[in-house]
Amino acid sequence: MAEKRIYLSSPTMHGEEQEFIREAFDTNWVAPLGPNVNAFEKELAQYVGVPHASALSAGTAAIHLALKILGVGEGDVVFCPSLTFSASCNPIVYEKATPVFIDSEWETWNMDPRALERAFEKYPNPKAVIVVHLYGTPAKLDEIMEICTAHKVPLVEDAAESLGSTYKGRHTGTFGKIGIYSFNGNKIITTSGGGMLASHEEEITRQATFLATQARDPARHYQHSQIGYNYRMSNITAGIGRGQLLHLEEHKALKKAIYQRYKEAFADIPEVLMNPLNPDADANCWLSGMWIDRRSPVSPDQVMDALAGHNIETRPVWKPMHLQPVFADCDFITACDGQDEETTGEANPGQSGQTHRGVDDHGMVMGRQRSVSQEIFDRGLCLPSDIKNTREDMELITGIVRGCFGR
Repeated sequence: MAEKRIYLSSPTMHGEEQEFIREAFDTNWVAPLGPNVNAFEKELAQYVGVPHASALSAGTAAIHLALKILGVGEGDVVFCPSLTFSASCNPIVYEKATPVFIDSEWETWNMDPRALERAFEKYPNPKAVIVVHLYGTPAKLDEIMEICTAHKVPLVEDAAESLGSTYKGRHTGTFGKIGIYSFNGNKIITTSGGGMLASHEEEITRQATFLATQARDPARHYQHSQIGYNYRMSNITAGIGRGQLLHLEEHKALKKAIYQRYKEAFADIPEVLMNPLNPDADANCWLSGMWIDRRSPVSPDQVMDALAGHNIETRPVWKPMHLQPVFADCDFITACDGQDEETTGEANPGQSGQTHRGVDDHGMVMGRQRSVSQEIFDRGLCLPSDIKNTREDMELITGIVRGCFGR
C-alpha cells in the first residue's frame, strides 16, 4: 500500500467557511460582490492595520492594478527582486514597462538594499520599486524604505507570502504606498484563489475597485472612459476568506512550529541551514526553506528525490527571474561589481557577493561574479510546510533528510 501523500502546503479548512458560504447561498448573493466581499475587505484591513482594502481575483491582479494606479507605462523602469515567483514581475510587462531585477542578500534572502542603491545609480528614475517578503520572511524594510524615500519613488509591497508577518511590530504590506496579499490555495490562508490590495490612502483603493469592475463610469447606462478589468473577488470566494481569517494566527503558530522543528532536527548537520529569519521581524514561516552548502556532496535534488520516494512533496527554491528565458534581455543588479574577481571560495551565507570560478555555464553573472539569488536557487529547496502534518509525518520527513547526510 502506498504511503500517504504529505503535501508542501495544502489548504486547511475549518467550519466557519461553510457558514459564510451558506449565508451567501441562502440570501442569493452568489453573483460577484456582496456582503462577504465588503466584510472581508474590512476585516483584512483591520487585521493588518490599514484603513482601506480592495478584494480582487488574485494577488497578481492586485500587483497589476497597483502599477496602473502608480502610472507605470510603456518604457518605464520598475525595480523588482530576482528571487521571487514570476507573478511579482509579470504585471510590469503587462504595462509594457521594463523590469530591472535586484539581487538578494543572505540575511533574509530578500532584496539587497545595497544592490537597490546600485540600481538607482544606474537607473535614477524608476517608476516604482516592488519588494517581496520571500517565503513569509520580511525584507530589510527600514533600509529599503529609506532608499525609496530618498529617491522619491513609491514602494509596492508584495506580501503575497507574508500575511501575518510583522516587521518591528507592524504588518508587512502596510509599509509601502500599496500592499498586496494573496489567498492562493497554498498560502497561509486561502480563498481558493484571490488577492487583496491595501493602502493607507482611500483614493488608491477606490481606483483599484473601479478598475477591477471594468472601469464603469457612474452613469445610468454602461459608459467607459478608460480600460478596465474583471478583477473583483466574488462573494462566495470572500466567504471562504472570512472563515479562514478567523484562523490566521493559529495557522501562523503551526507554520512557525514546523520551521523550528526542522531547525532543531538539522542543527547538527553543518552543511545545512534553514532559510534565515529577519531578527527585526516575526515571520509567518509560510514555507520552510533549506540551503545546502556547496561543499556538501549532497544536492537539493537528492534530498527532493529521497522525499519523493516516500510520496512527500517538496519544491525547488524559486528560479531567479534574471535566469528565466522570458526575461533574458532584462538587466540584473548585484551588490558587488565582481568584473575582475579571480577568487574561488565556497558559498558563505554570511557574506553577500561570494564569488566562484567555473561552476557552470549559466551560473556566471557579471563576469566571474555569482549572484546570491542564484546560489540560493542552486543549493536550496522548500520542505513540506503543511500545518496538517502530524508528529509522525515530521519525524518521517526529518529522518529521510538526515539519512541523506548519513545521520
